[in-house]
Amino acid sequence: MRLIGTASTSSSSLQEVTSVSKQYENDVGSSKTNWEEQAQVLRPLVERVVQHYEHYYRAKSRWVKLDVLAMLSPTWRSSLEDAFSWIGGWRPSMSFHLLYSKSGLQLEAKLHDVSRGLPTGDLADLSPIQLTRVDELQRVTLREEKELTEKMAKAQETVTELMSRYPSREKGSGSGIMGNEVKSTIESKKAKLEKIFHRADDLRLRTLKATVDILSPIQAVHFLMAAAEIHLRLHDWGKKTDASSIMVMVTVAVLVRKG
Repeated sequence: MRLIGTASTSSSSLQEVTSVSKQYENDVGSSKTNWEEQAQVLRPLVERVVQHYEHYYRAKSRWVKLDVLAMLSPTWRSSLEDAFSWIGGWRPSMSFHLLYSKSGLQLEAKLHDVSRGLPTGDLADLSPIQLTRVDELQRVTLREEKELTEKMAKAQETVTELMSRYPSREKGSGSGIMGNEVKSTIESKKAKLEKIFHRADDLRLRTLKATVDILSPIQAVHFLMAAAEIHLRLHDWGKKTDASSIMVMVTVAVLVRKG
């Protein structure tokens, strides 16, 4: 089994939801719109996309058990993605930033229709009840996110404190004891990191599913499409940046040799 990351999941999800979104885009607000029929068609699609994410996190969980340290910074992820990473993945609270941002953009684009009381069928149509539920979910998510961040920081601090007691220059008869203590501590921390990682992934998935549950089927399609797009763009930009950095380093190395 080889875990590629959410790139393939995002790609397949984006293709599916984009196709359906375009299919319904021209019907919104017209006499063609049948909201119940639309919901019946879109709900299975949304469920399939969510199942893609569930499958990914199940596969990821198996790999975390094998090597949690490698999964904190996997080889398929770019330096840019690493910079925005939180405990081996996306920060759950980003879901709300994305939702509000996309809602604002769609509201601005269809302000004329909204002012006339016409439904837009997208995230510009978020109701007061939906906004209240999103706010409640955000508060709960932020509390859990903060708790996991603090646990992660504590685990890192413990390892740092241990390593500082045994500078690399120290050698001698105590090196065997030192090595055993460091190894034992790191192994115990890896077990704790694994638990933190699993909780972080669980929070990511729960936040995604809870957000989708608040939205109507067509709104969920727009949200999932935006989530897939931002992931793929970040991945592509990161890979291009890494490639440019490698070219710069190679050029510098050649010039140094010539000099």
